[in-house]
Amino acid sequence: MMKALEGVKVLDFTHVQSGPTCTQILGWFGADVIKVERPGVGDATRKQLIDKPGADSLYFTMLNHNKRSIELNSKNETGKEVLTRLIKECDVLVENFAPGALDRMGFSWERVHEINPRIIMASIKGFGPGKYEDCKVYENVAQCAGGSASTTGFLDGPPLVTGAQIGDSGTGLHLCLGIVTALFHREKSGEGQRVSVAMQDSVLNLARVKMRDQQRLDAGPLKEYSQFGEGIPFGEATPRAGNDSGGGQPGRILKCKGWETDPNAYTYFIIQAAVWEKVCDLIGEPNWKTDDGFASPSERLDKLNQIFERIEAWTMTKTKFEVMDLCNPLDIPVGPILSMKEIAEDEGLYDTGTLVKVDHPERGEYISVGCPIKLSASPVDVTRSPLLGEHTLEILKDVLHYDDSEINNIVSSGAVGEVNKS
Repeated sequence: MMKALEGVKVLDFTHVQSGPTCTQILGWFGADVIKVERPGVGDATRKQLIDKPGADSLYFTMLNHNKRSIELNSKNETGKEVLTRLIKECDVLVENFAPGALDRMGFSWERVHEINPRIIMASIKGFGPGKYEDCKVYENVAQCAGGSASTTGFLDGPPLVTGAQIGDSGTGLHLCLGIVTALFHREKSGEGQRVSVAMQDSVLNLARVKMRDQQRLDAGPLKEYSQFGEGIPFGEATPRAGNDSGGGQPGRILKCKGWETDPNAYTYFIIQAAVWEKVCDLIGEPNWKTDDGFASPSERLDKLNQIFERIEAWTMTKTKFEVMDLCNPLDIPVGPILSMKEIAEDEGLYDTGTLVKVDHPERGEYISVGCPIKLSASPVDVTRSPLLGEHTLEILKDVLHYDDSEINNIVSSGAVGEVNKS
C-alpha cells in the first residue's frame, strides 16, 4: 500500500525534541526526511543522557526514526550552494533554530521562497511575536508560560509541570498538522507558505479547558472543583485542582490494594450521574441512591470528599486491574495508573504498533513509541534513526544529482562531513 506522504521531500533543520517530533511523524507517513546536521557534531541529543557509551542516545533515536542524515556546514560557501540546491528539491523546510538564526545564515523566508516558490517553510519558536519573541524556551518554560503549570498540582502546593512533553512534542504535533494543511493548500494554489507554531500557544491550546474555567469564575465558584465542597474560597485565577476531572464529572485518583509498597497501585474513578446508582450498589451504599444530599449531582458536590473516601475504602480491597474488571461491565469510567514498566510490557500495544522494537547497529534492540495515528490504507513502518552523516553521499548523488567530480570538490571544501564511498 502507498504511504500517505510518499514523494514529499522534507528538509529537516530541527534538533532536540519539538522539531524532530514533527519531522518524524512526516517520515512515518512516508515523506523522505533529510536531516541536516553539523559535521562531526550532529543533533545535540545524540550525546545527551547517554546510557550506552559509543552509541547514539535513546533521546535521539526515539525522535529521529525514518530519516536520512547529511552532514552539512551551512556556513561554508560551498555548503550554502548545496543547501540552496536542497531547498530547490524539497517540498518542506522545517526549523526550530533560535529566532533570526536562519536569516543570519542568508536563508530568510523571502530568500527561501525565492529559491523555491512551492516550498513550505515551517518554524517552531518559543513565543509568538511580541515582547518575549527573542527568548529561549524549553519544555518546562513553555508549560509555565502556557498556563499549564499554574493549573497543575494541588491547591496547597506549588505549580507543577507534567511528565507529558506538551511543550516540545505537543508543539511538534501542532506544526505537523500545519505542514500537512499547507501541502493540501498548495495542491490548489500552487504556492508554498510559511507555517509557524509558538510553544506557548501550543501549550495554551492544550490547556484550553482552564481558560474556559477562568471565564466561568466571573459567574461564581467552580462547583465541580474539590475546593468548593471544602468551603475554600476561589481567587481571581483558575486554581490548581489536584486530580479533579477537567470535564465537570467528579473524579479522583484513589488507592488500590498494594498501594503501601507500589507507587502506582492507584486507579482513576469517575462518578458520572448516569452510573451513580451502580456505584452505590458496587461499594455497598445503596441508600445513597435516594438519601437527601446524595440523590442528585448538585446535592453531591459538597460531599465529594466523603463520597470518594468511601469509594477508596472499596478500591483499597481490590487491585487496580480488579477495579477495572468490576467497573467496566457497569460502564463506570475507571482507569488504572499504569507505570512505564507496565506499558513497556503490554503486548497489546506492540500488536497495534503503538510500541515497537527497533534494531540499531550501535545500541542493539530498543523499545520506542510508534506512530499514534493509524491510517487504514497507509501503514507505518518504523525504521531506525540514522547514524551521523550516514546518507551524505546518497543524498548528494540521488537527490541532488551531483557527479563524482562535483562530490569530490564538495568534500574537499569542507562543506560536508567525511563521506564513505564504499
